[in-house]
Amino acid sequence: MPRILHIEDDAANRLLVRKLLTAAGHEVVDASDGLEGVKLACSTNPDLVLVDLNIPGLNGFEVTLRLRGEPPLRGVPIVAITAEGDRDTSLAVGCTGFIQKPIEARSFASLISRYLRGAREMPSSADLEERMLREQSQRIVGHLEEKIAELMAANARLRELGAARTEFYRNISHELATPLTPVVGYIKLLIDEELGPLTKGQNKALVAMDGCVKRLRSILDNLLDVTGLETGRMRFAHRDYDFLDTTRRAVAAVADRIDERKQMLVEDFARGPLPAYGDPDRLQRAMIHLLENAAKFTPAGGTIGVRVSKTSAGYELCVADSGPGIPSNKLERIFEPFYQIDGSVTREHGGVGVGLAIARKTSRGLGGEIRVTSPAAEVIERATLRGSAFYLTVARRAPEEIEG
Repeated sequence: MPRILHIEDDAANRLLVRKLLTAAGHEVVDASDGLEGVKLACSTNPDLVLVDLNIPGLNGFEVTLRLRGEPPLRGVPIVAITAEGDRDTSLAVGCTGFIQKPIEARSFASLISRYLRGAREMPSSADLEERMLREQSQRIVGHLEEKIAELMAANARLRELGAARTEFYRNISHELATPLTPVVGYIKLLIDEELGPLTKGQNKALVAMDGCVKRLRSILDNLLDVTGLETGRMRFAHRDYDFLDTTRRAVAAVADRIDERKQMLVEDFARGPLPAYGDPDRLQRAMIHLLENAAKFTPAGGTIGVRVSKTSAGYELCVADSGPGIPSNKLERIFEPFYQIDGSVTREHGGVGVGLAIARKTSRGLGGEIRVTSPAAEVIERATLRGSAFYLTVARRAPEEIEG
């Protein structure tokens, strides 16, 4: 059964051609624009291509020139079918035939069969063919120049929007942080009963509020870090710290969430102290991102393993889990800002998709790196963890500045 590729942006015309050719025993593949038509031509290996000259994307002349550059398609008949267009120009750029719209329904299928059997129209003269080809080439160059100008303008607009988005993150973070500061302070004063004694119920309510405020503060910190990601520069406040102590504080920060999900936490820590020079506050947040990520994607009753070890240049934190793991084609994309494997509004897991990107930027700023393996093959304290495993490394002495 001959396969006909029909490239036409008008749905009614596509339907008519499909009915006529299907009734004549042909298989018809449709494309609604030039780019889609080229892609289908290269993937479906049609026996004949019908192309309207006035289509979006690439016009019919450009499609014909493009297909004639593909070795498997050089001998395939290409028939221009159009209400607007020039026969000699169509033949000059490589078309086999030319059909004027509106088509003659009774003879259309037999005309297509003629082209399939090898019929070919010839231009009026060689000189005319050369002139038509030159004129069409000039039009194509003009078209490409217009497209390049449009792309450059769109790219400039995207850069402006990117800068505006970064400025918005910075401004909204500071605007939200200002009223949040006294809220944090007064809640602490109330919990510590410095403003008077509390009932058991009041204390319980304030503790719950304190947890929500801390979560909001963490979100604001992430928004501020996003501006560092967007500008390619993140500020670090270096000082002496202990890597093991920082890890323990990060684990303590997510311990309640792990308990709520009835997950088991296993630890294998190198003997301390593990002295280092860098930014422990940023490092702790990066560790929390990895731990929260593991808790988020590990099912209830699962296991999360944490291991701290020494390396030749510094230290390594491994966070492994017994969750479902990460698809192999997503392993690098998960470190892109705002990327989420399931980014729909109905997704099972929350978050905005910046935690892993911030963690990677932080580790690099501290002279290290983050890598991920999935499926994992980690054994921590006799627990076998086959989900995903993240490895965060830092240098014993972090560089004072990092670009990019």
